[in-house]
Amino acid sequence: MGHVMIDRVPVWGEPDAGAVEQIQRCFEDKEAAAAALMGDHHLGYAMPIGGVVAYHGMVSPSGVGYDIACGNKAVRLDMTGDELRKDIKKVMDMIFLQISFGIGRNNQEDVDHELFDDDTWDLVDSLRIRVPMCRDIKQLARQQLGTVGSGNHYVDMFVDESDRVWCGVHFGSRGLGHKLASYFVEKGGGSDGMHVKPVVFHEKSCLGEEYIRCMQLAGRYAYAGRDWVCQKVARLLKTKILEEVHNHHNFAWKETHEVAGSEIELWVVRKGATPAFPGQLGFVGGSMGDNSVILEGVDSPESKPALYSTVHGAGRVMSRTKAAGKKRWSKESRGFVRVSGGEISREMMMDWVDRKDVELRGAGTDESPQCYKRLDEVLKHHGPTVKIIHTLTPVGVAMAGEDEFGSYKD
Repeated sequence: MGHVMIDRVPVWGEPDAGAVEQIQRCFEDKEAAAAALMGDHHLGYAMPIGGVVAYHGMVSPSGVGYDIACGNKAVRLDMTGDELRKDIKKVMDMIFLQISFGIGRNNQEDVDHELFDDDTWDLVDSLRIRVPMCRDIKQLARQQLGTVGSGNHYVDMFVDESDRVWCGVHFGSRGLGHKLASYFVEKGGGSDGMHVKPVVFHEKSCLGEEYIRCMQLAGRYAYAGRDWVCQKVARLLKTKILEEVHNHHNFAWKETHEVAGSEIELWVVRKGATPAFPGQLGFVGGSMGDNSVILEGVDSPESKPALYSTVHGAGRVMSRTKAAGKKRWSKESRGFVRVSGGEISREMMMDWVDRKDVELRGAGTDESPQCYKRLDEVLKHHGPTVKIIHTLTPVGVAMAGEDEFGSYKD
């Protein structure tokens, strides 16, 4: 279906006025060479979800976002759909009990990794980012490695068109990424809000060099966490991983692109957008009651203006508050109490997932399928740029419970 041009920015899908305004604000920077909005775009913090901006020698912590290196990993397991379905209740119970979901949660197991020997931790420590209840941010990161978080982060079990089993996960760099992003946005003179000017650093400035190093550390951390969760699921199911697809969708990469007829090196910042260079594989999730896909980038006339990017999910059509209502923290009950109701009831959510025969653990109505577009419709907008390799049908979904609460910052 292709894109439309809005003030020099190619936009895929039905244009969202707020997201278009945000991407235009990003594109106002004199060092911004190109920008694009993917088909699942919607409002984000400073830069829209589904937004892509390419800079000359600049990188934006606002653009990468608060969940640095959020991304997806899918692994194909050595088992059949029949084997999974016959024990799906037990499988989802094990996943939900033995993998940590929720805000601020620590891994139930001690997890070590070679990335903790990286000398970038010395830089992080020198920034004096301290964490309550922890000795330092490195200790927090150790404790949270392999935890999933809340919001739209998940561990899902799928079957593909050949009834082969896949596990798919979606989460990022947890508290490490959030604290690093908050630090650099503040140091760059930025503010915490939707409709604010994005912070941008020159790559050779002190803050720019520090941010790039910290972002890349958070990227390795996010990869390690998703690796650990997928390996944990394989161990729980007493099987092995046969193939994998792994990618960030909140990150900045140094890439070469054609702009105004010239091939130039740029920092490409993607927030909620999946890299899709020709031949590159990506895992893109739908909602808890819809199919997901493994796709491959294809070279086409539509690919270049998209900066070789595609969607990272289906895209929201309803805000969390509109869907689930408002909550506030109660000192008396030491928990969250509902202030107002939302438009989506748990019965509505469960009716959808039951009709799809999905075994659900956790999840709140702010993540109900009614809150999202349909992934197949969104992908049609990017049709020439990607090829669907596998269609993944959900059999089991595990997410943080609906009593979890947080900023869910991108």
